[in-house]
Amino acid sequence: MATSEIVVMKFGGTSVAEPDDIRRAARRIVAARQAGKQVVAVLSARGKTTDELVSMAREVSDTPAAREMDMLLSTGERISCALCAMAIHDLGHNAISLTGSQAGIVTDSSHTRARILDVRADRIRTALTEDRIVLVAGFQGVSGDSRDVTTLGRGGSDTTAVAIAAALGAEVCEIYTDVRGVFSADPRLVEDARLLPIVSFEEMLEMAASGARVLQLRSVEYARNHEIRMHCRSSFEDGTGTLVVSEQDTMERPSVTAVTHAEEARVTLAGVRDEPGIAGRVFRALSEANVNVDMIIQNEPVSVEQKADLSFTVEADHLRDASEALGGLGISERLETDERVGKVSVVGAGMRSHPGVAAKVFETLGQNGINIEMIATSPIKISCVIDAERIPDAVKVLHEAFELGSEAVRREDPTGTHRPVVPPEDEDRSTVEAA
Repeated sequence: MATSEIVVMKFGGTSVAEPDDIRRAARRIVAARQAGKQVVAVLSARGKTTDELVSMAREVSDTPAAREMDMLLSTGERISCALCAMAIHDLGHNAISLTGSQAGIVTDSSHTRARILDVRADRIRTALTEDRIVLVAGFQGVSGDSRDVTTLGRGGSDTTAVAIAAALGAEVCEIYTDVRGVFSADPRLVEDARLLPIVSFEEMLEMAASGARVLQLRSVEYARNHEIRMHCRSSFEDGTGTLVVSEQDTMERPSVTAVTHAEEARVTLAGVRDEPGIAGRVFRALSEANVNVDMIIQNEPVSVEQKADLSFTVEADHLRDASEALGGLGISERLETDERVGKVSVVGAGMRSHPGVAAKVFETLGQNGINIEMIATSPIKISCVIDAERIPDAVKVLHEAFELGSEAVRREDPTGTHRPVVPPEDEDRSTVEAA
């Protein structure tokens, strides 16, 4: 069959949590095969399996070795694939389950946070030519250097699926999860949040980076770079879901498409020496500790005698790593941390051509007594760090201010072409894994 007939389907943890869920996923996979497609399915660990495995590790070790954690955590996805293959066999089709390494997922050596370097998909292609359905364990691979099992960190199964789709030349990667698609805000906070039928890669990248957890940032980046359409759909109901496509495939946008939010942690280096190279040392140390930095602010000393303060935000799970990486540098008078900050963002490709978005964001938050502690912008995003307790309020008032709700959209645009986005955090994402 031609490569255009290949479909890659990814099922998250809640989509395979129970026996009936696995059988439902198997029926979807078989239906695609019966429709004439060659099918590769990437599966996550069942339900809260990864959390349970993490708990097991903590029962025997306060600081589990990263290599052994990868060996342990990789088992969850393998179980899902083997069980789903059994269900597919019962439906009269031939299926084969593969580990990440068997599927040719080659990574670097960063245990628990590895990055995919290559997909050597020869074994997958051979199985497809033998009229088999291929099931690949997500979230994992093998180090090209050490040959050790590695895991990909949060969102790893999404990234696995997109990488395989790119390697096989598939035209679309379908992401099946427990939400209907991407919404204009988290529906758990905003009742009239609207399902978005289509978003651009650029918007989805900004939303994923700003807290929208339905699609993982690295997977969207990989899909954009390899021009792989992503289709986010519900495992539990039929629906159109949300397509993530290139900018040229989307229509003209409203000024704001979505309001997203995230809980983060802030690190402040107080009393930093004002001299060339200091910032480079700080962020090199964080990079070597594999800590992703989000927003950065440094004040400029007003006199020669004074020193600077440097603040930045990281994922809450990375706060300890960041503190340890910076503790021994000796470039500041003290290191301060704050675990109770949150980030609220407005995202929209239309911001490039709509002036006044920043003013409306700041005015809306100010009118509702929400103090802004840090600000960061891009051409299509404005992010504000605020007190974590005010996140729900901020999301609601900004969603209302930009009239992103379904009722407002219908009033303004009865044709339905105006479209705002971003759903609730996919519950597939567990403490270490995400999908």
